Amino acid sequence: MLRSEEARKLASEMDPLRMGMGWKVKDLSKPQIIIESSYGDSHPGSAHLNIFVDEAVRAVNSNGGKASRYFTTDMCDGIAQGHDGINYSLPHRDAMVNLIEAQTNASVFDGGVFIASCDKSMPAMLMSIGRLKDMSAIVVAGGVMEAFELPKKYIVDDPSCKINELLTLEQIGKFDAWEKKGVIPDNQLDYYKHHACPSCGACSFMGTASTMQVMAEALGLMLPGTAVMPSTAPELKEAAYRAGVQLMDLVKKGIKASDIVIMESFENAIMVHAAISGSTNATMHVPAIAHEFGFEIDADTFDRLHRGAHYLLNIRPSGDWPAQYFYYAGGVPRVMEEIKSMLHLDVMTVTGKTLGENLEDLKKNGFYEHCDEILREKSNIFTKAIEREDIIHSFDNAKGTEGSIAILKGNLAPEGCVIKHTACPKSMFKAVLNARPYDSEEECIKAVLDGEVKPGDAIFIRYEGPRGSGMPEMFYTGEAICADPKLASSVALITDGRFSGASRGPVIGHVSPEAAMGGPIAFVEKGDLIEIDIEARKIAVIGINGEKRTPEEIDDILAKRKANWKGFTSRYKKGLLKLYTEHAQSPMKGAYME
Repeated sequence: MLRSEEARKLASEMDPLRMGMGWKVKDLSKPQIIIESSYGDSHPGSAHLNIFVDEAVRAVNSNGGKASRYFTTDMCDGIAQGHDGINYSLPHRDAMVNLIEAQTNASVFDGGVFIASCDKSMPAMLMSIGRLKDMSAIVVAGGVMEAFELPKKYIVDDPSCKINELLTLEQIGKFDAWEKKGVIPDNQLDYYKHHACPSCGACSFMGTASTMQVMAEALGLMLPGTAVMPSTAPELKEAAYRAGVQLMDLVKKGIKASDIVIMESFENAIMVHAAISGSTNATMHVPAIAHEFGFEIDADTFDRLHRGAHYLLNIRPSGDWPAQYFYYAGGVPRVMEEIKSMLHLDVMTVTGKTLGENLEDLKKNGFYEHCDEILREKSNIFTKAIEREDIIHSFDNAKGTEGSIAILKGNLAPEGCVIKHTACPKSMFKAVLNARPYDSEEECIKAVLDGEVKPGDAIFIRYEGPRGSGMPEMFYTGEAICADPKLASSVALITDGRFSGASRGPVIGHVSPEAAMGGPIAFVEKGDLIEIDIEARKIAVIGINGEKRTPEEIDDILAKRKANWKGFTSRYKKGLLKLYTEHAQSPMKGAYME
C-alpha cells in the first residue's frame, strides 16, 4: 500500500481539504507526488523554475499520479555578497532541508521531483532526498545562463582567461577590483554589471551551482546528460517532463532513493568532481549529503580520490569557457566516458538502469552528435571551429593528473583545510610566507585595496567559520588579490571561512578547527612564518617574528597563546544564525547542523 494511502486512512480531514483545492475524487487515491522547487524571485537561478515545475506537474498527472507544488525559495550568494547577508548563506542550506522535510512528511508523499539550480538549493535538495531516502525521487536542474557576447570595445585581455569575448558573472569581482584601482573607468564596470547575467539560470561557470548540478547527475539522481544545460534550451524543458514520467515509473516499481544512492555513487561523484575541477564547497556539501543518506564521507575522502585523478575540464574559473559549453561538449556523460576506468559502472540510477548501461544508451541514441552540432553552431563568433577537446580534454591528454583539490594539514589546521590547486599559481605550491592576520573580511579587503598587503604575505581572515559567523564566502578578497599582478602569485589567503565556486588563486579555506572553537588559526600573529606545501599536503606555522623555530618550540608558543586567549562570544542571540552557529559541525564533516 502507498504511504499516502496509509496516512489517508488515519487523517479523516485530508480528503475534504484536498477537494477544497479543486481535486477530484479520483485524485485522492493516486500516488501523491511532491514537486519541490526553489522557485521564486530571489535570483536568476530560481526565477524561471516555474517553467519546469509546470512540466513536471503535467507529466506526473498524465502518468497516473497527483502532483502537488511546494516551494522553498533559496537566497542568492551574489546578492548577499559584500554585506552581512552572506552570513545566512550556508545556514540557509540547512534551513531549506528542514523545511522540505516538514513539507514532505506532514502531507505524506510517495515520491518527489526536486527542482533547483544554485549554490545552496541544489545541495539542499540532495540533502533532503537523503533525509527522505525511503521514497522515490528525481532531480531536475534549472541549467545555466548564457554568457554575454561582448562588443569589441569592451573586450579586455585577461591572461588568466583566453576567451575574453564572452562575459560571465564571476568576472565582476575582478572588474570591480580593477575599477577601484583605476585600471578601468566606472562606466565600463557598469557595462559589465548590466550585461553579466543575460538570462535566467545558474551563473555560467563551474562554480558551486554548476558543480552541484553535476554532482546530482553523477550520483545517479538526474536523467543522463541534463546537468548544466543552458536554461533557455528546449531540451531542458523536455527533460523536466521526462523526469516526471520517470519518477512515476520509479514509484510503480518501488525504487527508492536509497536503492540508487550508495557509497559507490559518492565515490563516482567525487571522481567526476576531480575531473571537472569542481568548487571547493563540494567538499562540504557532498559529505553533508552523504550524512543524510547514512554514509560518512569527509574531506580526506576527496583528497584520497583526487590523488591520481585526471582533470579534464577547461571551464571557468579554472579554465577558459563559460559553463554552457560544458553541455555543448557532451556534459557529464562525456566526462564519465573519459574517466570510465575509474568509475563504478554497475551502480543503479533513476533510469532504472546502471550507469554503464546509461552511457551505452547515450552513444546509441545520438546524444553526442546532437551536442557536436550545437558546438559547431556556437563556433560562428570565433575565427576557428571549437573542438570538443577544447572544452573537455581526453583522459590521455588531461590538463592534470592529480585531481583538482588538496586537503592540507599541520599545526595550523590539525583537522585540515582545502585548496583548489588547479586554480593556484604553481609558484605558490611550495612557499614560506609572512602572516598578516585579520579578524574580519572587511578589515582584510581594505588592507588589500589600501596597499597594506605586500608580496610574500599570508593574509588570514578568521572567526568566519560555521560557529563564528555561519561561514560566509571570502570571494571579494580573493578577487582583489588576483586582480593585482604584484599579489596574484605571491600572496596566500587563508581562512576558516569558505570561498565562492568562482574563487581562484592561492586561497585556502575551511581551516579546521576554526578560530571560534579555539583552533590554532586564532593564535596566529603578525610576523609568524607560514609554510605551504601542496604536494606534501602541509600547512604549518614554522617560525615566529620572521625566524624559523623547531616544531616543538612552535607547539609550545601556540599553547601559551591559547592559554591567554579570551575565547569567543557569538554576537547572534536569536534566530537562524544563533541556531546554526550553536549546532554546526566542522566543515571537514559537511558543516551540517546536528
